[in-house]
Amino acid sequence: MVRDVAFGQYFPGKSFIHRLDPRAKILLLIAYLVIIFCTFNYFSLLLIASFTVLMILSSGVSPKFYFKSLKVIVFIVIFTSLLNLFYGTGEPIWQWWIFRLTINGINRAIFVTVRIICLILASSCLTFTTSPTELTDAIERLMKPLNRIHFPVHEIAMMMSLALRFVPTLLEETDKIMAAQKARGADMDSGSLIKRVKALVPVLIPLFVSAFRRAYEIATAMECRCYRGGSGRTKMKSIHMSGRDAAAFTALGLVICGVILCNIFLSAAI
Repeated sequence: MVRDVAFGQYFPGKSFIHRLDPRAKILLLIAYLVIIFCTFNYFSLLLIASFTVLMILSSGVSPKFYFKSLKVIVFIVIFTSLLNLFYGTGEPIWQWWIFRLTINGINRAIFVTVRIICLILASSCLTFTTSPTELTDAIERLMKPLNRIHFPVHEIAMMMSLALRFVPTLLEETDKIMAAQKARGADMDSGSLIKRVKALVPVLIPLFVSAFRRAYEIATAMECRCYRGGSGRTKMKSIHMSGRDAAAFTALGLVICGVILCNIFLSAAI
C-alpha cells in the first residue's frame, strides 16, 4: 500500500546520528553519495555496503522502515538492472535475439543495484533522523554565502523542507483516495497498462485539489503567525558542530580512503 512508504518521515530519537549537527549530516550525505559511484570493484562496493549497514544500525530507526523506503524505487532498480544485465559489453555467455548476457553485464547490474539501494538508504537515514526544522536551518546556514548576491536562501530552504515533509502526507492522502475510489467500484489492479493509467485519473484530480488546499492552509497559517521570511528572524535552538561531528567526518574519511585504495591496488570489476 502507498501508506507503507516511509521515505520523508522523521522518527525522534537520541541515537548517535540523531545528535549530529544537521549541517554535518547534509555534507556527509553529499560526500557519501559521490563516493558510492566511485566504487569500481567488489571490495570497494562491499566497504560501501558495510558502512551503509553501520549507518542504519547507528540511526536507532527500525530497519523495516528502511525497507519500506525502498518500495518507491523497486521498479527503477529492476528496470535499470535489466538494462545493464542484457546490454553489457564483451563476449556473450548467452544470447537470444537482441539480448546478450555477458560477465560485464552481470557485474554492471550488481553494481547499479547496490549503488541505488545504498543511495536511497543513506538519503532515508538523513530524513529519518533529522526534523524538518533542523533541515531548514541547516540548508539555510549552508547556503548563507549566497545572501551576498541577494539569493532568497531562507525561502528556498523553507520550500525544500516543506516539500520533503509533505511527501509521506501526500502518499497517505493518495492511499485514502484510492481506497475511496475502489469502494465506489473502481478497478485499478487489473487490465492492461493503459487501462490502469486511465484508472488513476480519478485519483490524481482530487489529489491535486487536496495538495493545493493544504498549501493554501499552510500559507494562511504562516500569515496568521506574521511570517515574513528570514529577515530579522532568530532561532529557538542554535546548531553547532561538536566532537561527534568530527568523529563522523573522520569515519567517512576512512571509508573514502579505503575505497580509493581498493580502486588503486585491487583489480577492477567493471
